[in-house]
Amino acid sequence: MQIPSSPIRPLLRKLIVRGLDAVDARRAVCRIMSRNGEELVIGGRRYDLRRYERVVVLGAGKATASMAQAVEQRLGSRLQSGLVVVKHGHVVPTRRIIVAEAGHPVPDRSGQRAAARLCAMAAELSRRDFLIVLLSGGASSLLPAPVAGVTLADKQRTTQELLRCGASIREINTVRKHLSRIKGGRLAELTEATVATVILSDVLGDDLSAIASGPTAPDPTTYQEAVTILKCHRIWRAIPQRVRQYLDRGCQGFLHETPKPGSSLFRRVHHYIVGNNLAAVTTVAHAAREAGLRTLVHRPALTGKARDEGRRFGILAKNIVRVAKPLQRPCCVVAGGETTVTVTGKGTGGRAQEFATAAALEIAGLPKVWVAAIGTDGTDGPTDAAGAVVDGETVAVAQRFNVDLKGALNRHNTYPALKRLDQLIVTGPTGTNVNDLYLLLVL
Repeated sequence: MQIPSSPIRPLLRKLIVRGLDAVDARRAVCRIMSRNGEELVIGGRRYDLRRYERVVVLGAGKATASMAQAVEQRLGSRLQSGLVVVKHGHVVPTRRIIVAEAGHPVPDRSGQRAAARLCAMAAELSRRDFLIVLLSGGASSLLPAPVAGVTLADKQRTTQELLRCGASIREINTVRKHLSRIKGGRLAELTEATVATVILSDVLGDDLSAIASGPTAPDPTTYQEAVTILKCHRIWRAIPQRVRQYLDRGCQGFLHETPKPGSSLFRRVHHYIVGNNLAAVTTVAHAAREAGLRTLVHRPALTGKARDEGRRFGILAKNIVRVAKPLQRPCCVVAGGETTVTVTGKGTGGRAQEFATAAALEIAGLPKVWVAAIGTDGTDGPTDAAGAVVDGETVAVAQRFNVDLKGALNRHNTYPALKRLDQLIVTGPTGTNVNDLYLLLVL
C-alpha cells in the first residue's frame, strides 16, 4: 500500500488496513460458511449435500475470485465445477472454479463470452443440483448478456451515458436489468437448481435487488422506470435507437417483465450478506478510538456529488478547529458511502479523488488536518489509485508547483494534479469491494 509521506501515514495505514480486513472477501465467506461431513451450513441454514447430484459455483464481481477460494476450501472434492468473472487484474488462483476476466465499468467482449458460458452452465442444472452464486460489486458490468435485438455496443454506449450523467447506481442498474438475460432475477429463472447466493454488498442498505443488479433476487423495477430514468437525466436521445425501441416495447407490454416479489421461483433461492460498507466503517471507527481519538461515525452515508460531499467534510473540519464542534481535537470522523460524479470533458480522476480535492480547497491553511478518501476495491474511477489524502498544506504546495486544483476539479481531471502533488493512495486490488471510505483526522 502506497500512502503519501506525512505525520499521519502510520495511523492512516492502520485505519485503512483494519477497515479492509474487516470485509476481506475470503475471510467473510469462511465466517458464514462451514461444513460438517455432508452438511453445508451457510448463515445458519443447513444444506444436506447428499440430496444433490452436482454442486456448482457461478458468480461475478471484483472480489469473487477470493470468495471462490473460500468456497473451494469449504467444499473440497464435493464441488464439481464453477465459473466466476472478475475485473481485469483481479484474478487470484483457484483449483476447481474457473476465473475469467472482463471489463469494468464498461462491459466488453470478454464479459459477454463469460456471461454466455455462465448462462449455459446455470441452464443445464436440474432440481437435483445445488448452485452457489457468488456476487460482489462490479458484477453488473462484468456479466453483459444483452437481450435479443440489443448489441454489446448498444449496452456499452448506454452504460457510458449513464455513468457520465451522474445517475445513481440504483438508476443505472434499473436500466441494465431491463436489457439483460441475467440481471433482475433472470439468472434464477434460468435454472431449476436450489440456489444459495452469497453476497459481498456494495450497495448501501444491502438492497438485494440492486446488488449486482440482483440476478437471483426479485426485481421491483419496471421498463417504465428505466425509460423515466433515461429521460430524467436527458440522455434518452443519446442512447442507441435499438435500446429505446426495446424499452418502448417493454412499456407497451410486448415483452416479459423481470420476475417480481412474490414469484414462486424464489422459494428455492436464499441470500446471505457476508460483508458491507457499514462493517468497514464500524471497524475503522473502533480502530480510531483504540488510537486514542475522539471518534464520530458520520450518518447518513455519503451519496451526493463527490465535490459537494468533499466540501462539506472540509467545512466540518473548520468547525472542529474553530469551535470544537461536533468534536474536540484530537479526533476522527469516519464515513462510508458512494458519491457520484457528473463528468464533462475528458479528464481523468475518480469520485474519491474529487472528494479529496474539494476537501483540500476548504481546509487550506488549517494546521494538523487531513482528509482521506478511498475506494475499498482499490480502484477509483479509471485510474490506478484507490483514492487520495490531502491536508491543510495541499493548496499551498499546489500553488508552489503551479498546479491548479480548482481547475482540475472543474475539469474532472484530478488524477494528474494529485499525482503531481504525491497525494494519491495506491493499494492495488484489495480482495473486497464495499463502496468507499472517507476519513477526517484533526490532531
